[in-house]
Amino acid sequence: MRPLPFLLAMFSVAALAAETPDHPILPIGAPAPDFKLPGADGRTHRLKEFKKAKCLVIVFTCNHCPTAQAYEERVKALVTDYKARGVALVAINPNSAKGVRLDELGYTDVDDTLESMKIRAKQRGFNFPYLDDSPTEKVARQFGPVATPHVFIFDAQRKLRYQGRIDDNERESLVKSRDTRNALDALLAGKEPPATQTKVFGCSTKWEDKSGSNRRWIEKVQKEPVTLQSVDAQALRELRANKSGKVLLVNFWATWCGPCVAEFDDLVETNLRFRHRDFELVTVAANFPDEQEKVLAFLQKHHASGRNLLFGESDKHKLMDAFDPDRNGGVPHTVLLGPGGEVLYRKEGEIDFLELRRRIVPALNRITPWPGMSDAK
Repeated sequence: MRPLPFLLAMFSVAALAAETPDHPILPIGAPAPDFKLPGADGRTHRLKEFKKAKCLVIVFTCNHCPTAQAYEERVKALVTDYKARGVALVAINPNSAKGVRLDELGYTDVDDTLESMKIRAKQRGFNFPYLDDSPTEKVARQFGPVATPHVFIFDAQRKLRYQGRIDDNERESLVKSRDTRNALDALLAGKEPPATQTKVFGCSTKWEDKSGSNRRWIEKVQKEPVTLQSVDAQALRELRANKSGKVLLVNFWATWCGPCVAEFDDLVETNLRFRHRDFELVTVAANFPDEQEKVLAFLQKHHASGRNLLFGESDKHKLMDAFDPDRNGGVPHTVLLGPGGEVLYRKEGEIDFLELRRRIVPALNRITPWPGMSDAK
C-alpha cells in the first residue's frame, strides 16, 4: 500500500477536468474489438488466440467489487459447462488504479492491480484468462462496460450478439433469468438470443476520469483532525474487552521504532479501507507521557485521523498488563479483536497486510454481510 501523499501525487491536474466523459456501450452487431493484454497467468493474450471458438464471452470484472465477487463461481461454472460446446471465456479488469478510492476496497483483501489479480486468480482457482486493461483502459473504452460484471457475447464471426448481465440476481438462489446462458444456448443452436441486451448491476467502472474525484477525496481525508488521548490502565482493559460491537485493530507502536514507522502509513490506509464498515483502528503509543507532543506531531504528519491513545504512565509493564497480561512488550505489536474481545489475529513484529486483510474481511462480513454474500463462497 502507498502512503497518502504518494496516492495524491498519482492524480494529474489534467484529469480533474474530465469528470463525466461518455463511454458508449458497444452496439449489437459490432465486430469484436481487438486486444492484446497481460494476464494473471503471466502470459499475454490476444483476440486471435480464440479464433476457433464458436462463441466468445468477454466478461468485464474486477477484484474489489462485492457484486463481481458474488459472480465468480458462476463465471467459473460457465467455463466448465460450455467449454466442450466450443465456447471460450475471457475476463478483463477495466478499472484504473487512479479511479478506485480506498473506501471502495472495504469488501476485499486485494486491489485491482495486475499483481493483485494474480493473487485473486490463484486463490479463487480461476479457470479462464483474467486480463488487465487498467493502465490504459484502451480495450474497455471500445466495449464501454457500465459496471462489474458486464458480459459481451460474440458469435463465430465475432459479431456482438448479446451484452448485459450474467443473470438477474446477485444471490444465485434467487435467480429467475439466466440471461448469459440463455444467449449462449440460442447462439449454439443457430438461433437469435431471447434477449440481446439487458441492464447490468454492480460497481461502476472506475475510469481514469474519476481520478479527479479520488484526488479530492484524499485531500479531504488529509484535512481530518488528528487527536491523541492519554489513557489509564482501565481504559486499556476496556479496549481489550471490545464491547463496541466492531472489529478493532489495535496497534502498539512508538516513534523510535523503525518497523512501526515503516508500516504506519499502511495501517492508516487499512483504516480508510474499512472504516465505513464496523471497523476501527486504534493506535497505542508506547512513548512516555512527556513525549505527547512528539507523538501527536508524528500522527498529524501521517494523517492518522482514527483513535490514537498514549498510556498516561511511565511504567510500561502496567501498559502490557492492562491490555494483555500474557504478552511481552515488543513493538510493533498488533491485535485484531472481534466483538467481545475474540482475538482474530495477533502479530509481534512487522505485519503481513494481505494476511491481516484476509482476517478483517470475513470478520466484517459476519457483522455486516454484503448483498450477494449468502451465496458466494
